[in-house]
Amino acid sequence: MLSYDTAVPIAAKGQDTSPAPLTATLPTSIVGSAEKPAEMHNHIWLVTGPAGCGKTTIAEHIAEANGMPYIEGDSYHTAANVEKMRTGVPLTDADRWDWLTLLRDESMRRLAEGPPSHGVVVTCSALKRKYRDVIRVAAYYNSNILIHFIYLDASEEVLLQRVSARQGHYMGANMVQSQFDILERPAVDETDVFSIDVSRSIEEVKRDALAQVNEVMNSEGV
Repeated sequence: MLSYDTAVPIAAKGQDTSPAPLTATLPTSIVGSAEKPAEMHNHIWLVTGPAGCGKTTIAEHIAEANGMPYIEGDSYHTAANVEKMRTGVPLTDADRWDWLTLLRDESMRRLAEGPPSHGVVVTCSALKRKYRDVIRVAAYYNSNILIHFIYLDASEEVLLQRVSARQGHYMGANMVQSQFDILERPAVDETDVFSIDVSRSIEEVKRDALAQVNEVMNSEGV
C-alpha cells in the first residue's frame, strides 16, 4: 500500500522505477526494433498550476487540437471540498487524496475506452510533488502509459489579479495565497514536467503548450 505522508520516490535506491523520461533510451520491447514495430504509447497530459493560471483554457485547447478526451479536475471534487474552497478554507492533504486517485483512475478509464486518440488531457492543480506522484502511479499500473505535466507558472501577483477579475467560480482570490503557501514548483529531476510562463498573452501560452504536446505525440506518429 502506498503512503502519501511523503512523496512517492521517482527512483528507488539502486533501481530506477520511474516512467522513462522522453529523452531516455528505452528497452527494445518498448521502443521496438527492426524486427518489432515500436509500441504506441497512451499519454496522460496534466495541465497544472495554482488558481488563475489558465488550466482550463489551455487544457481545452490541447484536447480540441488533438481530438483527445478532456477531464476538468474541479468537477471531480466532493461537495465537501467545494464548500471548503467556497468559504475560503484551504484543502488538506487528506481532502485531496481521493480526488487525485479519482482523476488518475478516470484518466486510465478514458484511455482504455477510446477513441484511439492515444491521449487524455486533465486539469489538476497538483501543487505538491507527492500529489503529482499520485498520478504517476498510473504508469506503474500500465507500462504503456506515459505521464506528462504542463506546469503553468506565474507570480502570485499575476494570479491574484486574474482570480479577482473572474466571476461565478468558487475559488476566490483569498485561496491563491493558501495555494502558494503549499506550492512546490517542479524540481529539476521531475523530467516529465514542462514549465510554461503564463504571464504572457493567452495566445502565446496556447501556442507553446500545444507545441510541447505535438512534439511528443508526433515523435510516435500520432
